Amino acid sequence: MRIECQNFRLTVEDHPSVEYTARVLGQRQQRFTQRGGVRPVGVSCMIGGVGSDGVPQLWSTDPSGTYCAWKAHAVGRNSKSLLELLEKQYKDNSTEDDALKLAVRALLEVVESGAKSIEIGVMRKGKPMEMVDAAKIEALVKQSETEKEAEAATGPTQ
Repeated sequence: MRIECQNFRLTVEDHPSVEYTARVLGQRQQRFTQRGGVRPVGVSCMIGGVGSDGVPQLWSTDPSGTYCAWKAHAVGRNSKSLLELLEKQYKDNSTEDDALKLAVRALLEVVESGAKSIEIGVMRKGKPMEMVDAAKIEALVKQSETEKEAEAATGPTQ
């Protein structure tokens, strides 16, 4: 995909959009899955980026070549329960801290050793991706576990 994006930039003299990248990746996955004599692609991918208008975008592709835009999404083990969690708790126009809390809460549903197994990257327009400090992740994990215990004691709030 890096070569494809470089070719796009040389040909069009502009950055490829996140949607373009997802579409090309989906086409490549579908080509390898459908063609005989080639090992099929068995992996779904999630592609995140920031559009030229500064709006963050999240796209997913699957081996059939389907690509879709999402506000929040999960693939892989326990994705159904994570999607339910994201549907209930995701809010448009949430702050960066709220988004980090939701990401940590979702990741805690599938990781086994807590903060040690979690890495989070934050993307902003015009800046390289920044990794969140381990200390901040640890604090978010503790906060999420406290909130989860409080919810279990009083029942869900909605």
